[in-house]
Amino acid sequence: MLKKTIYLFFIVLTSSNAFSQKKIDPSARDITLAKKLKEQFPDDSVVLEYSTDIVSFGYDKGDKKVTVNHNSDDSMLNIDPRSDIQKYSIYDGGSRITDFSIKYKNKRDAAFYVKDDAYTSSDLFHNDLRVKYVNLDFPQMGYRYITTINKEYDDVKYFTKIYFNSEYPIIEKTIKIEVPSWLDVELKEMNFEGYDIKKNSIDNPKAEATTYTFKIENLHAMYEDENAPGPTYTYPHILIVAKSHTYKGKKNNLFNSTKDLYGWYHSLTADLENDNSVFKEKVMELTKDGKTDEDKIKSIYYWVQDNIRYIAFEDGIAGFKPDEASNVFTKRYGDCKGMANLTKQMLIEAGFDARLTWIGTKRIAYDYSIPSLAVDNHMICSVIKDGETIFLDGTEKFNAFGEYANRIQGKQVLIEDGDEFILKHVPSSSPEFNKEKISYAYTLNGEILEGQVKKTFEGESRSSLLYYFHTLENDEKEDFMEWYLNKGNTNVKVSNINTSDLSNRDLNIELSHDISIKNAVSEFDGTIYIDLDLDKEFNGFDFDKRKTDYVFSTKKDIESITKLQIPTGYAISSLPESISASSENYDMSVNFEKKDNSIIYTKKFIIKNAEIKTEDFKEWNEFVKKLDALYTEQITLTKQ
Repeated sequence: MLKKTIYLFFIVLTSSNAFSQKKIDPSARDITLAKKLKEQFPDDSVVLEYSTDIVSFGYDKGDKKVTVNHNSDDSMLNIDPRSDIQKYSIYDGGSRITDFSIKYKNKRDAAFYVKDDAYTSSDLFHNDLRVKYVNLDFPQMGYRYITTINKEYDDVKYFTKIYFNSEYPIIEKTIKIEVPSWLDVELKEMNFEGYDIKKNSIDNPKAEATTYTFKIENLHAMYEDENAPGPTYTYPHILIVAKSHTYKGKKNNLFNSTKDLYGWYHSLTADLENDNSVFKEKVMELTKDGKTDEDKIKSIYYWVQDNIRYIAFEDGIAGFKPDEASNVFTKRYGDCKGMANLTKQMLIEAGFDARLTWIGTKRIAYDYSIPSLAVDNHMICSVIKDGETIFLDGTEKFNAFGEYANRIQGKQVLIEDGDEFILKHVPSSSPEFNKEKISYAYTLNGEILEGQVKKTFEGESRSSLLYYFHTLENDEKEDFMEWYLNKGNTNVKVSNINTSDLSNRDLNIELSHDISIKNAVSEFDGTIYIDLDLDKEFNGFDFDKRKTDYVFSTKKDIESITKLQIPTGYAISSLPESISASSENYDMSVNFEKKDNSIIYTKKFIIKNAEIKTEDFKEWNEFVKKLDALYTEQITLTKQ
């Protein structure tokens, strides 16, 4: 009897598991849909059938702050034979994740362990970010999981935007934002152009709220292109600007205007307890030999660049509030805010009008017409002297006084001015400011190219080389310079290297050296074949598979002139064809000519705005294809 009972129990259990498994396994319709979606999104492994975000607001009477609840539901469909992905959500000290659940398509809980770890980033030395995540495995095509993540924010000012796109394609995306009547919030529609986003609003008098709904279909995944513009330029999103709230009939401003944003920033910096006595003697030492005010400012600025190690730091309010100048000076490290504050206080100690300055780098598309914490991500120092504003960024190592990194050029800044503020723009420079000029003068010695090389680096091409050079240990610098000049090519020998003063960032870098190149020349039956190009800039630099603009770190102006003396008794049999291409964003040309008894090979590459736009890709790719072909061609000399 016992054996029979156990047997029946086993049959029931097996049948139940089989029935349950059948409910979560893909149906024929699921598999057909997955195959169809794979054709639509061939580069992806998982698609979101639907993704719904619901945002609502509350009020914390104790802290007197507007809170946010953000709920996300996704139905994830596997479109590969098998997939393994990670589903995650990041939070910090001002937010928490109250629900992170995974269900099968039949709505039953999936037994996945949700991990909770500190979030590490190569861009941040220290932060208070944490991440909850699960490793999801999709055993077959058409398999589904339904995920729910609920996240709460203690303060609405830190909840700034919602993107429509995700790291996976989305068939149907819905964003619902429920705004109570007591909250004045602006929902700014960013990058909506070119997307069919349907929007409606419904008033709910009973709940005293309005619900705004945004819907879009067939969204591609966020692109994985390197050197891409910041996502605020590329993807449609809603920027959430909470302006004010009313409690018990009293209106309280949040970020209703730029003045409110500045007021909050200023309240953080006003609490700093800066003790300048710690570095008083250092300031005197740095300025005592300065003949002009500029000399004194430069001396302090360069000292901060050289002696304070930049470490990104983001931890709660410390992500917005600078460290005391004395702490940064004593520790010899700080984030951008701490370094800006130290620069300011040292300059004040020296008698100058120095101010803290907030700025968003070029990665951010906004300016201070939008009162939001999403507008900026950086802090520098400004000096106001004789009616002129000079910007000092201690994090930019080896930038000369009065020179600005491309990442902040043209960007609007918010300068402190007591209870008021000043808005200005960082000056922009032309590509010529970053000029790189290279000249080669070659002669033939049998099958060896020999000659002299001269190189000049200006602007950011100079500062980037200086920075890298000075990160090396002293005993590595000579080896590095030789490696840098011969491109790590053992067939290239450099000698008699002379350089300008590499400790003086105010001077352009000038390099000269002798050069000897093997395996660049070959001779057969009275014909000489020569590969004249050692550098081959932009070789293979095409954008065939790229989806977004390509962003360079700097504007570029590269000029290379190579002169080859034709050996006596030889004449030119063939030269590669000259090529060129031009647009609003670049001018590129390669030219060959015979002049007197020499071949002159000239390359000019100008990247005007530090970017190549997607609309330029076709012409750019055509040019690079010709350039690649040209680099494989050889100059041919025939014996007369």
